[in-house]
Amino acid sequence: MLSSYDLAAIMARLDGREAALDLLTQERQAAVAAILRAPAGPLGTALDPAGGREPGEAELLLIRRAEHPADPWSGHMALPGGRREPADESLLATAIRETREEVGIDLAAHGTLLARLPEVPAVARGRRAGMIVAPFVFALRSTPELTLSDEVAEALWTPLGPLARGERTSRYAYTHEGNVLQLPCLLVDERVVWGLTYLMLKQLFEVLHR
Repeated sequence: MLSSYDLAAIMARLDGREAALDLLTQERQAAVAAILRAPAGPLGTALDPAGGREPGEAELLLIRRAEHPADPWSGHMALPGGRREPADESLLATAIRETREEVGIDLAAHGTLLARLPEVPAVARGRRAGMIVAPFVFALRSTPELTLSDEVAEALWTPLGPLARGERTSRYAYTHEGNVLQLPCLLVDERVVWGLTYLMLKQLFEVLHR
């Protein structure tokens, strides 16, 4: 298990994990980017009691999807990404293109690919959505200014350590077909990270903790 969640330690742990080949599948495909960066500002030398972070811990980019009636994940906290288009030569290309379109970060210019995590079947409103999602993990060499598309309501950087250590784990009451389900989630201030994004982040944490 990592003793520190600074960017150098994370990069060393993920180094050498080759990006798997795209699966041959009849399902629709999508890709997302878990983007990490070194902390942007000075944090001092002591534990930050407000954020629960240690000095120098890497930060993760999260977005909140814009409200849209046609989007089954409308308003959810998420990672930048989206569906594969015919012009995308690979799912890695999808993750890079969607990130550039949604938040204005060119991962080809500013990022280093660290790992590809296992594909996750997309679930919307409690049902399989007939789509698989490939998560890619990137580290930023520099952080350009974010430029949000109209598909993104907000974007924020949050320290990875408190999430990975389980300090932000909670339960989210989700009502499905009249039943209230207590689903695992992560809390980022007043925001709730659950569902597909929660599962992909748990995969990342499991790799880091091996």
